[in-house]
Amino acid sequence: GGEGAPLAPVFHAALAQKIDLPVCVLNIGGVANVTWIGEAGGLDGAAIFDHLLAFDTGPGGALLDDWVRRHTGAPFDAGGILAAAGRVDAGALVALLDHRYFARSAPKSLDRNDFDPAPVAGLALEDGAATLMAFTVEAIAAAREHLPGTPRRWLVTGGGRHNATLMAALAVRLKVGVDPVEAVGWDGDALEAQAFAYLAVRRLRGLPASGPATTGARQPVVGGILNLPG
Repeated sequence: GGEGAPLAPVFHAALAQKIDLPVCVLNIGGVANVTWIGEAGGLDGAAIFDHLLAFDTGPGGALLDDWVRRHTGAPFDAGGILAAAGRVDAGALVALLDHRYFARSAPKSLDRNDFDPAPVAGLALEDGAATLMAFTVEAIAAAREHLPGTPRRWLVTGGGRHNATLMAALAVRLKVGVDPVEAVGWDGDALEAQAFAYLAVRRLRGLPASGPATTGARQPVVGGILNLPG
């Protein structure tokens, strides 16, 4: 009965047991999603969900990647150089943010193609990049309205953490510390693979992988089907 995503929050909660809480773990891939972890709690059974909230915030890098690929052939805006050279088109940004998704209550999820980039269609390469990056930043900032409290910091994983322009813009907009997950000893390039290995072990032990606070499932749910050879 839930959204089916995001699925990594229980792993984020497991990793965060020994750091200062509350924190937000922000994953910036094609879509961006956030895990709010309020305080340390039990990792077994349903207790892991007692202090969690997770949901997709909006676009991550998908729209910007598509824009850069279409105009230059490059797969993405490396380091945010193009966005840094452009100017945000305020009208286009308002149009992009005028989407019913942002008014929905969390938890919630979306697809990388749920947003129409038409408002930036007539912009120059750099201005379009700047505006689409600002869209990602503003969508993440708007997600704070759904959080149960103010996090001490935002820890960023996913490819977006390599974009210096994006990270700097997030720090300005969120007004608290914004750091790559490596700052607390996590490996951002391996985090998602590690998360699904962790979920597999939870499945073997009959422990839930998602619940009302992470995917909106009606109750904590054990994920996956165990298939044994033979």
